Amino acid sequence: MHNLLFALTMGSALGCALMAGVFFAFSTFVMPALARLPAGQGIAAMQSINRAVITAWFLTVFIGTAAACLLLALSALWNWHSAGAAFLLAGSLLYLLGTFLVTIVFNVPMNESLDRVEAAGTDAPELWADYLAGWTKWNHLRTAAALLAAAALITALCL
Repeated sequence: MHNLLFALTMGSALGCALMAGVFFAFSTFVMPALARLPAGQGIAAMQSINRAVITAWFLTVFIGTAAACLLLALSALWNWHSAGAAFLLAGSLLYLLGTFLVTIVFNVPMNESLDRVEAAGTDAPELWADYLAGWTKWNHLRTAAALLAAAALITALCL
């Protein structure tokens, strides 16, 4: 059982770190680059990115890490007396709430709304500016949560 918990924690830590890297890239250079484009081009590029991201690889890491974190959270609660249980729970909740839930509740609906925008429409510049500000704010949170989740899970492994 210990080996299974170790493997699940290691895999979750790697998944969290990988997602943190994806979100970090968007926060630090993808969104700023798209913001420099004219609104219509930025919208069209982001619409294309949002469609392209839905792949088996991305979904496996994103959803698989959430499923693993759910199991780890339950394990931490079940074995609360164990060394590292608090870090296991903290890391799992950081990913589940700060990364997975934020994505589902905020970023995905914004992406779906953007998908319905006509890139050449007269209201495109205002819609694009609002999207950039809101989406990036939530993405910063996802980045921090995923990175902190990875750090907490690694700490749990060390204990």
